[in-house]
Amino acid sequence: MTIKPELSLEQTLPEGQLANRAWLRSRGFNRPRVDYALRAGKLTAVTRGIYRRPGPALKWEHVVYSLNQMGCSVRVGGRSALELQGMAHYLPLGDAQRIDLYVVGRAPAWVQTFQGPFCFAIHTGRLFDPLPEAAVHHRPFGAWDWPIPFSMPELALLELLAGVRQEADFFLADKFFEGAVNLRPGLLHDLLKACTQVKAKRLFLWFSDRHGHAWRRDLDAEGVDLGRGKRLLVRGGRYDAAYQITVPREMAVEQE
Repeated sequence: MTIKPELSLEQTLPEGQLANRAWLRSRGFNRPRVDYALRAGKLTAVTRGIYRRPGPALKWEHVVYSLNQMGCSVRVGGRSALELQGMAHYLPLGDAQRIDLYVVGRAPAWVQTFQGPFCFAIHTGRLFDPLPEAAVHHRPFGAWDWPIPFSMPELALLELLAGVRQEADFFLADKFFEGAVNLRPGLLHDLLKACTQVKAKRLFLWFSDRHGHAWRRDLDAEGVDLGRGKRLLVRGGRYDAAYQITVPREMAVEQE
């Protein structure tokens, strides 16, 4: 009987990747081996129960890739996906870069409380049933071309609109729609039909009409369920009869 030699930590855990004890244990690193690697400086603790090999500075891409490797399905979406794919007129200034993560299921608690040069805003809840495969793509990261899942702009805009709660959110969304000149009508149709939130769908069509990009003429809204009844989105706003929503008065006047 041939006994396979144990793989080293360097052979098992790529530089930059994060791992928890369950991930390491499944690859032959039991508690004593992990504890020894920590004492020897071959592993460092990023936070309680999460480790990586010493190496280059930790980036948010390392975390996103690692979460998916550890079985937590996440993607970069919403505002972050739009900004990082070049649809922002400017990037926000601040001490910590905020990354919007859309999670299937639950995200580990440590991700929500992570402190560093970046932080994560966690979005849960099923917004699409089902989510079209074409709405997500993977961007390569680092020397190993690790695939980082991103929402395509069509999906990211709907994710952004799902979170609209005040007048400032309208003006932010308006800036992104201004630059959304190359959306795909076919994918938009599939997303609108699969979207489970009435507010996001009505807002998407309202912003689409407002900006009138070429793709709007080819967007078929047939079969899209826009629900019933009025939606009060902005207090003191102007009522839009076509989509039964209230919008900021300033925007309504501009359209008139």
